[in-house]
Amino acid sequence: MTDKEKSLRDLKQETEEDASLPLRESNLVFGEGDPNCKAMFIGEGPGYHEDKLKRPFVGRAGQLLDELILRIGWKRKDVYITNIIKRRPPENRDPLPEEIAAYAPYLTREIEIVNPPVIAALGRFAMNYFLPDAKISRDQGKAFLVGERVVVPLFHPAAALRSTGVLEELKKSFSKLPDIISGRTSVEKPFSSESVSVKPEKRTNPVKQSKLF
Repeated sequence: MTDKEKSLRDLKQETEEDASLPLRESNLVFGEGDPNCKAMFIGEGPGYHEDKLKRPFVGRAGQLLDELILRIGWKRKDVYITNIIKRRPPENRDPLPEEIAAYAPYLTREIEIVNPPVIAALGRFAMNYFLPDAKISRDQGKAFLVGERVVVPLFHPAAALRSTGVLEELKKSFSKLPDIISGRTSVEKPFSSESVSVKPEKRTNPVKQSKLF
């Protein structure tokens, strides 16, 4: 077990045991994937299937996410996938501000451990967690510098399941991710410097500009 894997295992246990966290009537759904990834995907929260299987993005939206990842030549095992809150809200309602705030310290530490150069924020809740003034319809597919990380807002796969137009836009935005990671795409400054979650570490090794994995 690597140091990162041990740190993530310990963080998962700490999250599980924290009795102050909301939504404890649902199962804990912690992140999974490659802790040495170049791209970290972050959604808003678990749904029905995620709650049952205790894994992120395993329902219909997760199946689409897997297809989109494969479409650009990557594999699910090569990225890291998590959510801003780690337990399913009742009836899949939107996460409340106080729930997001309660889980924020754990997500911050999860990001610090994985230390990805690029975060793909799936949906408006994940996007606004990093970019409070961003609008999903305007800013999806763009790359923003937040601290020393690049945050790329993307439509949530669940929204793409409901709209062919959104699906086509999501495919186009996904196709940009390899160039964003390789540094071949320009990065914009965010509309606001405020961010509740990103505390980047200095990266000793720059992202290579050749093959991602």
